[in-house]
Amino acid sequence: MKLDLVHDIQNAYRKTLDSMSRPGLINNFRNLVDKLEMEIGCLDSTFILVQMLFDTEVKFNVCSKREAIMAKLINQLTYAKATEVESADYILVLKDALPEDVAKVFKRAYPGNLLDPHQAATIVLEADSVSNDWELTLTGPGIEKESHIKVKTTSDWVDLRADKNSEYPLGIDLIITDPQNNILCLPRTTQISKQVVR
Repeated sequence: MKLDLVHDIQNAYRKTLDSMSRPGLINNFRNLVDKLEMEIGCLDSTFILVQMLFDTEVKFNVCSKREAIMAKLINQLTYAKATEVESADYILVLKDALPEDVAKVFKRAYPGNLLDPHQAATIVLEADSVSNDWELTLTGPGIEKESHIKVKTTSDWVDLRADKNSEYPLGIDLIITDPQNNILCLPRTTQISKQVVR
C-alpha cells in the first residue's frame, strides 16, 4: 500500500506533535514506513518527516557526506529550497555526517530572535538508537517530574545543544530519528542533564 500524502502524513504529524508536547515520549513511524515505495539515502523515519515538513516555502540544509545528492533529491521531491545552514528552517544531520560537521551545524543554526524565537531552525538528527533507558534526564514544560532517554550517536549533541540553547527563548528544536523508525522530540524549553556515574 502506498503512503497516503494526506491521511498518513496527518498521522505522522499527530505523532510528532505528541512527542514535541511531551518531551521524552518516543513515537514510532513503523506503520507509515511500511508504505514507503522508495529510499532516498536517509533513514525512513527521516524521510517521513521530510514529506511532512517540507514544501515550497521551506529552506533546508543537509549535513552528510552526500550533501549535494541528497539536497537535489529532496528538492525534486518536495520543491523545498536547499540553502546555507545559517538560513535553513530545517537541517537534516544524517548518520554519515562527521562529528566536526555536526558541531558546525549546531553552532551555525539559526536560533531565532527575541521578537520571533519560534522562527529558529529545527535540526533532525539521525542516531543509531533511541530509547527510554536511564542515561539523560529531561525536565521542563510537558514533563510531569522528569523523563529519561538514551540516544546512541557518534556526535556530542547534548553539549552542542546546551550551548546553542543557553540564551532562552533563543535556541533550536531537535527531532531525533533512528533505524527502528523511532522519533524523539526535544524542544528548546527541555532541560537535559547527564547521569552522574559513581
